[in-house]
Amino acid sequence: MTSVTTSRARGHALSFPRDALTHVELTHIEKRVENWIRFGHEAQEQILDRRRRIFSFRPGSVFAFVRWAANDFGTIVSRIDILRAVVPGEPCQTVPFVRPGAEILLRVAGWPKVEQVLRHIDGVEEAGIDACTVAPDHWRHVGNRLNAGEQLRPYTMARHRAWLRRQEIRP
Repeated sequence: MTSVTTSRARGHALSFPRDALTHVELTHIEKRVENWIRFGHEAQEQILDRRRRIFSFRPGSVFAFVRWAANDFGTIVSRIDILRAVVPGEPCQTVPFVRPGAEILLRVAGWPKVEQVLRHIDGVEEAGIDACTVAPDHWRHVGNRLNAGEQLRPYTMARHRAWLRRQEIRP
């Protein structure tokens, strides 16, 4: 049985089903608000109208959620979160536009840092690695290094293979 919770966002009532999925509201209003998924394998998509949709992710899925907003004077918000969808009842952090919440692997604000993360994701994908399968600790490393103003370590195929092997022997 599915029940529905209602969220108030910008004066609109939105329905989010109560289920095992993590739901992310995406909005696109040209030159004002742009929320999008940079990477992630959505389980389903619900189109609300021309400007809004909801992507839903299965528990354990990793995805990158980018938020950008501007007003008449320029950019007011620029951030990227790399999140892991949680199992119902699992502790999680609240993130705007994400229901019920998620585990935050990386949280970066400010366009220069967001741009660095986007370039880093491009590098991971150019190496032939699906960004969704990158070791969660690597995303934490990226966020911590950026926030400390330090150089990022590249995520190589050798690191990725080591992560996958650790997953195989994990109970």
